[in-house]
Amino acid sequence: MLRALEIRDILIIDRLELVFQPGLNVLTGETGAGKSILLDSLGFVLGWRGRADLVRTGAAQGEVTAEFDLPDGHPAREVLEEAGLPVEDTLILRRVNGRDGRKTAWINDRRASGEVLRRLSDRLVELHGQHDDRGLLNPKGHRALLDEYAEAGAARAAVRRAWAERAAAERALSEAREAVEAARAEEDFLRFAVKELGELAAEPGEEEALDVARRRMQAAARIREDIARAHAALSDGAEQAVGDASRWLDGAVEGADGALDAPLAALDRAMTELGEAVSGIEACLDGLSFDAHDLETTEERLFAIRAMARKHQVAPDELSQLHETLEGRLEALDRGAEGLGALEAALSEAETAYDAEAERLSAVRRAAAERLDRAVSAELAPLKMERAVFRTVIAEAAPGPEGRDGVAFTVATNPGAPSGPLDKIASGGELSRFLLALKVCLAERDRGVTMIFDEIDRGVGGATADAVGRRLSDLATGGQVLVVTHSPQVAALGAHHWRVEKRVADETTLSTVTALDRAAREGEIARMLSGDTVTDEARAAARALLAG
Repeated sequence: MLRALEIRDILIIDRLELVFQPGLNVLTGETGAGKSILLDSLGFVLGWRGRADLVRTGAAQGEVTAEFDLPDGHPAREVLEEAGLPVEDTLILRRVNGRDGRKTAWINDRRASGEVLRRLSDRLVELHGQHDDRGLLNPKGHRALLDEYAEAGAARAAVRRAWAERAAAERALSEAREAVEAARAEEDFLRFAVKELGELAAEPGEEEALDVARRRMQAAARIREDIARAHAALSDGAEQAVGDASRWLDGAVEGADGALDAPLAALDRAMTELGEAVSGIEACLDGLSFDAHDLETTEERLFAIRAMARKHQVAPDELSQLHETLEGRLEALDRGAEGLGALEAALSEAETAYDAEAERLSAVRRAAAERLDRAVSAELAPLKMERAVFRTVIAEAAPGPEGRDGVAFTVATNPGAPSGPLDKIASGGELSRFLLALKVCLAERDRGVTMIFDEIDRGVGGATADAVGRRLSDLATGGQVLVVTHSPQVAALGAHHWRVEKRVADETTLSTVTALDRAAREGEIARMLSGDTVTDEARAAARALLAG
């Protein structure tokens, strides 16, 4: 419920504060007094896309603040939670329009985007009028309105789930077909590559190991000759010389009185060290021994792996994984027909399930459409349109997550006359009454929404205007309705009344809004009845209207 609206420096309003009440709130005033500016201002703070030049001449910026009550369970609370904004019993929206056109918005003192404002707007306010493209005149919203009237939430949710499953099955089949077609396009390559990679059978780490072995054999060929010479020198020369020296000294040791003991011990140690050196060299020679064919075989294997890696533009260690990947693609191709058959069956099953759920939803909509048509027809009679025909047309539409029904509200102003869209067939006055009748029938489904009717009584008068006013009053029971009206019959039925006036001060035109008490209401309604000159007869008629 809209509690307050504060406007500063918007068009011809310098500063204005309005406090609204539950029930039927009426705004009256002469044409051009500024009633539409109030709606423009409210639309601005709610994020609606409207006129750009809102800032009052001479002001740096324009600002609008709106305050709403948010009882527990109000649908606007969900929007606030999703946006990460504070959720409180009072919702305060503030939006500023700079002279440069830049717009800034706050929700409960937190910066917010225009998109969040618009999402909140859909749950806070409904605007109805002859030029409203957001409400009942917008055919794009008729299906959703019918679903709300039908309380079709569960059936619609089932259709959405079935549509999602069908879409998933379609994607799976499409992706599988694309994969098979891509595989078929490269089948020859796949078969040759899998065969070639399989014959090579390269293992991760093999290329590095082969490279190490190759470098070791190449190095061995270069150093083995020197090591062999060293082995020959030690085994054939040094070892023999040390042995001979030891034998000669052994023969002379008895006559040396112990002088040769130390040299003989040193020679024994030398023989031991020489033996170890010869053994180590021999072991090294054994390790460096290789068949020339081994080097050739190693190089051929190494070069084959590297060439295959270059061919497929992968690292040598990735050849094994590539082989597995290509084998998988080839297997997918080989079993593609069987796999496609299973996916096609799954899609067919999902389509059947969707069709069943969509048909159930369509049945719910058709039944609700009949009830709605009867309800609107019953409302049209008190509005002096008993011969008019309202019909909810349900036509087949492209399947989607909301089913396969297109919904449009159509009217025929007289029996036998062609029917058509609301805004194409009905005249101004008729359109207003059609919209009101339809809204009365749909209002039971509203939850905490402030309904605004912009001159919905245009083109009607007398008993018809009185009937319109009484329907608006009934619609406001337990809720809140704001109506901009030129009809005295409608104004007299309001629970709260404001007069919008335009005045000129210091060559500046400003619009003001005044809350009217009982006496002031009588004068305003008398003006609406008689014009600029208020007669006694007009005042008497105004009193009669106010008396009900």
